[in-house]
Amino acid sequence: MNPPSIAQDLALKKLSVTPPDQKPNYNWRDILGGEDVAVPEIQVLCPHGEERFDLSEVADTVGRSLSNLLLAKGEKDIFNEKNQRFVADVTREVAQNLTKKALERGPLRVSLHDLYVLIEKTLVDNNAHDVAKSLLLKRASKLNLARETHGVTVRLIRRNHQVVPWNSAKIEIAIRKAFLSLQKDPAPASAITRAVTERAAAVKQAFLHIEEVQDMVQEELMKAGHYKVAEDYILYRAHRQAAREAAPEIAAEAPAAPVAPQQPSMVVVAKADGSTELWNGLDLKKRIEFASIGLELCLTPDQIEAELRRALFDNIALGDLNNTIILYAKSLIEKDADFAKFAGRIQLSYIYEEVLGWDIVRDGIGALKKFHQQAFAKYIDHGIAIKRLSPRLKEYDLAKVAAALDPSADLEFDFLGVQTVYDRYLIIDKTGKRSKRLETPQFFWMRVAMGLFLDEKKKHREEWAVRLYDLYKSRRFCSSTPTLFNSGTLHSQLSSCYLYYVDDSLEGIMYRGIAENAQLSKWAGGLGGSWTSVRGTGAHIAGTNGESQGVIPSLKLHNDQLVAVNQGGKRKGSGCAYLESWHNDIFEFLELRRNTGDDRRRTHDMNTANWIPDLFMKRMEARGTWTLFRANETPDLHHLYGRKFEEAYLRYEKLGEEGKIQAHKIEALELWKKMLSMLFETGHPWITFKDPCNVRSPQDHAGVIHSSNLCTEITLNTSNDETAVCNLGSVIHDSHLKPDGSLHP
Repeated sequence: MNPPSIAQDLALKKLSVTPPDQKPNYNWRDILGGEDVAVPEIQVLCPHGEERFDLSEVADTVGRSLSNLLLAKGEKDIFNEKNQRFVADVTREVAQNLTKKALERGPLRVSLHDLYVLIEKTLVDNNAHDVAKSLLLKRASKLNLARETHGVTVRLIRRNHQVVPWNSAKIEIAIRKAFLSLQKDPAPASAITRAVTERAAAVKQAFLHIEEVQDMVQEELMKAGHYKVAEDYILYRAHRQAAREAAPEIAAEAPAAPVAPQQPSMVVVAKADGSTELWNGLDLKKRIEFASIGLELCLTPDQIEAELRRALFDNIALGDLNNTIILYAKSLIEKDADFAKFAGRIQLSYIYEEVLGWDIVRDGIGALKKFHQQAFAKYIDHGIAIKRLSPRLKEYDLAKVAAALDPSADLEFDFLGVQTVYDRYLIIDKTGKRSKRLETPQFFWMRVAMGLFLDEKKKHREEWAVRLYDLYKSRRFCSSTPTLFNSGTLHSQLSSCYLYYVDDSLEGIMYRGIAENAQLSKWAGGLGGSWTSVRGTGAHIAGTNGESQGVIPSLKLHNDQLVAVNQGGKRKGSGCAYLESWHNDIFEFLELRRNTGDDRRRTHDMNTANWIPDLFMKRMEARGTWTLFRANETPDLHHLYGRKFEEAYLRYEKLGEEGKIQAHKIEALELWKKMLSMLFETGHPWITFKDPCNVRSPQDHAGVIHSSNLCTEITLNTSNDETAVCNLGSVIHDSHLKPDGSLHP
């Protein structure tokens, strides 16, 4: 017998979900009449609980499956003697099989799934494969399909762009149908389903398209030696695809969206080369379909299209057309939070077209993975050719690395995430007349991962890079911005923050405090350093016999350096200057971020922080006095902490009282009030404590901590010969937790 036609198959599928009151109904339940068929005590485990087995339910199930099949074939005479006898015979045989099992095992408790499998097997034994197939279609709507998924967290994208959880039961039903179509026993379907499920779990993708799953089914059928079934499955897929393309009734027969007069359906678009074309909005419809995957939006696709077309006009430039659509997609976020992901996906579709040469109308979203894999090696080659990427990236097996690329992971981005990645992190090719992005988000993640493992042993290099890429794309971990900027490039400066120390010399100020910091800032390093050793205002300069202007003018230079040499032209330069509380320029330092006063003595673009010793807090709490010194006259004070600092401080106070060094005594409480008032007014200087940082330092044998870093989260020792470095990364806790609070593997 030849397998049924596509039309008949579709009709059968439609009938299986049609409500009983909308199609012919027959009394299959009473087909056995008053016949006394011996059936043991059996409990059926249904999704809603246990039920007592009823043989009339089996008769009704078999009868309805037969009815659907005959109706799909266009037959009218259904409830005839021949068919009634067939249903009765199958029902009796099911009862006999159950009785046999009960005699072997004792009282029976069978799941609804197992009962259906038994009915299906009985139909196959009676050479009624087509009825068994009809039964399968009915099963899909009646079974509890939330069955064990063997740890598969991937979600499935259906052809209608709906996102659904992985469901091994539905896959098994599809495979069983393939066997039944060729009049074959569907028993191997369970093993093939397990193999497909294991492959899906190993893929480690956020989403799989239905076509990818069907490819896996084909391959597993052939691996298991079921070549005829695989062949028929391939042909069936091809026929279904041809039928969808030849008769796109759903799209074609749907009424067109009402278009406001100011929103013409056809728009004249000016291209970059000066030519024009008519834009019919078909790509916009496709973008809306793509952007809506798995989202429950408060607007219909037609309403969304009307919103995105709102500001279009004739002779609009192509770039302006794209930007307008993105802008209006972004504006929808205030209507519904899910539009944040929607708008991000709209922008992603344009990024893919810019980088990959992919076209959403011509190629469709199903081709995105193929385009990523095909373009990856070309991206590496071009990046090296224009001196943006390290030639060492060619040392990788690029085909193996590209096979791990998963563009479906981009679906989890919201608009802010996509916009930030696009504006700040994707490498730009500026060699042509018009700049263009060289990377998609997934190319970017993979490039960073590859750059970090360049020096790994060749045997495991690809494996480590892919493992880190998997953490990036799944949002379980993210490296810091300098790593994301520079990994895999010609200048792999990967560190986040630098802690430096400026000594009391012109060379130290200009070379260490300005020039070296400019180089670090250029490659995206954040700066945090101590300026306490620089002598204060009025201090004697032995070389010129003059007086110092203090630390403030030097800090102004540092502020302007952060502006002039920002972080590679990608974000503002960032720095924080620390000053210890006994420095005689402390009051001017406290006012550096004020918006009033002499602007030449203000640092509006630089952070500031107090470096406070415990002795000051003791004096303030005791409402005592505090003495300010010139750093060049107390050169060791900045390098001491704890008891040694207090001893040295008291010694210098005594020298000040004797007039041997300059010392200015103030009320400690007044300085504390000034610190707090400036903190409230400007947010600066921050409050950091010298002694706790040094007392708790595990590196106290290697030197003294003179300051924290840009963001005050680390403390490391620094000196003239040592610049401390920190490397940051973000672990996203939520991505590591299951709903019950346990950890993901």
